Amino acid sequence: MSNTEPVVLGIESSCDETGVGIVRGNKLLANAVSSSMDEHVRFGGVIPEIAARAHLEAFVPTLQSALDTAELTLDDIDAIAVTSGPGLAGALMVGVSAAKALALATGKPLYGINHLVAHVGVGVLEGTVLPPTFGALLVSGGHTEILKVTSLTNDVQLLGSTIDDAAGEAYDKTARLLGLGYPGGPAIDKAAKDGDRKAFRFPRGLSLPKFVGSADNPGKHRNNFSFSGLKTAVARCVEHFEANGEEIPVADIAASFQEAVVDVITSKAVRAMQEQGLKTL
Repeated sequence: MSNTEPVVLGIESSCDETGVGIVRGNKLLANAVSSSMDEHVRFGGVIPEIAARAHLEAFVPTLQSALDTAELTLDDIDAIAVTSGPGLAGALMVGVSAAKALALATGKPLYGINHLVAHVGVGVLEGTVLPPTFGALLVSGGHTEILKVTSLTNDVQLLGSTIDDAAGEAYDKTARLLGLGYPGGPAIDKAAKDGDRKAFRFPRGLSLPKFVGSADNPGKHRNNFSFSGLKTAVARCVEHFEANGEEIPVADIAASFQEAVVDVITSKAVRAMQEQGLKTL
């Protein structure tokens, strides 16, 4: 890799992790992360004020760690990029303010980045060549989206997204209902391994004909997601066992819940790709 390629310092503070990455061209030189997850566990979810304060405390040490790993100084940086959204307002403000301060102090250009598109952009690291036009399925914390990407920098089309809870939020809330703790994703996935995914038939949100329509006459929510009804169905299921004084079949509920989430995500994503004529997801 030629050293003439630009060196970019990236700053991410959209939620509960302070991240500082450094790339030269498409090569990752450093990826330093400080997580405040342990401070949110007792609340069962991310508390914005706690996250923002954690970013304040973690930023300078995380920045220095990234520079040390890359064996660079701020003088070696050609540009600074920062997550400008979406995310928690207070948390984003810390990262953007820090990035502005660094840009002002060093005279380096500053770029605001949509971190959801940046998730997809990780695919170009280490020299991977992406197709001219492709689809992307984004399942991240508070976001569940289907994208059509023609250009990472200026042409990303939103094909579908969640209209209420994202998949990650549904996982966290369901894990809380089942007493599995936070974060919900790993906990439910672990419990589901011992369960029967066909034990319960939980709803697949926005998948009925009245919502999806047809290829010739697509419905309003053909490519959109909804997981709030699924979460409610799990809650009613748990309440049923509690009301009857029966043991809650945690593994079976977790497996059936996960099956419902994966079923609707994969079916909608694959259908969207087929209708857009895209070969790569």
